[in-house]
Amino acid sequence: MKLAIFGLTVSSSWGNGHATLWRGLIRALAAQGHEVVFVERDLPWYAEHRDLTELPGARLLLHSDWQDVLDQRRDILDADAVMVTSYCPDARAATRLIEDEAQGVRLFYDLDTPVTLAAMDGGEIAYYPAEGLGGFDLVLSYTGGPALEALRQCAGAKRVAPLYGHVDPTAHRPVAPMDMFRGDLSYLGTYAADRQPVLDELFLQPAAGAPDRRFVLGGSSYPVDFGWRPNIFFMNHVAPPHHPAFFCSSRLTLNVTRRDMAAMGWCPSGRLFEAAACGVPIVSDSWDGLDHFFAPDEEIILANRAEDVLAALSLADTELSRIARRARDRVLAEHSSAVRAQELVSLIEQARCTSHVVAAA
Repeated sequence: MKLAIFGLTVSSSWGNGHATLWRGLIRALAAQGHEVVFVERDLPWYAEHRDLTELPGARLLLHSDWQDVLDQRRDILDADAVMVTSYCPDARAATRLIEDEAQGVRLFYDLDTPVTLAAMDGGEIAYYPAEGLGGFDLVLSYTGGPALEALRQCAGAKRVAPLYGHVDPTAHRPVAPMDMFRGDLSYLGTYAADRQPVLDELFLQPAAGAPDRRFVLGGSSYPVDFGWRPNIFFMNHVAPPHHPAFFCSSRLTLNVTRRDMAAMGWCPSGRLFEAAACGVPIVSDSWDGLDHFFAPDEEIILANRAEDVLAALSLADTELSRIARRARDRVLAEHSSAVRAQELVSLIEQARCTSHVVAAA
């Protein structure tokens, strides 16, 4: 199968959660014998922080002008499936192009569904067609649960299916700890104002309550008035190749979910799967559907208050190791990039059969 993707970015992991997901999924698709073309606008922000220039087994088409895409459209639109994603800066132009000329299955993949649905109350969304998603054969959502029905009702999607986050276990695996990342509790994530109340409760307050423990935070865009304490050690933008060492250097790592995603539920962060694949025990905020991906107390520790985090930090190493081992086993069996690649191909094949039946009718 040949798959063409019009996306936000795969070339830069700076300040976005899309690139790492695409790298794992594309690598898995290529390993399974499929061909992928990723079309990305060469934006200055990502160009300045580019950490990938080649896609093994696939092709990266960087363009600075839409005419560049039009000039190469024959090599893009002959794909068995053509996909447009959320936050793609050329989403509307790409949608018009594939509606007019693509012969394969037409897909839309919203990797930011809760944010999208929340923004609908404010008017049009730049990466959604003005007429909605009814022109696509299949709409994929990074978020499951009630979000799927909302995409039908609010965006006009005809056929909807979840395609959750995942992890590439060749990129995220247990490694030796590094002194620069060593700590009792770590947190990895770009600053987001809507995450701050939970991060304050589950990271800053535990740091205040356990001044003898070391807390390590990695990510970009944190403000000067964040709430730093002497036992919080900050790493600005931990690049993807260093994520395993970052996770593996702490006894426990924290997951905090964006507000809209937590409110809707069924939206596991890629960081959850990455940390679990690295064999690190996770303490996380709680949301609907989380138990579909990890068993509470058995594969993940849930926390609502600072006291819950401090209690988790007090658990014996043997107990933490047991939880981490079970979470890793679960991820490798159900949430790897290879598993998601197989799910994607199956969904495309089902959509192709359905669209052919409709066309024949």
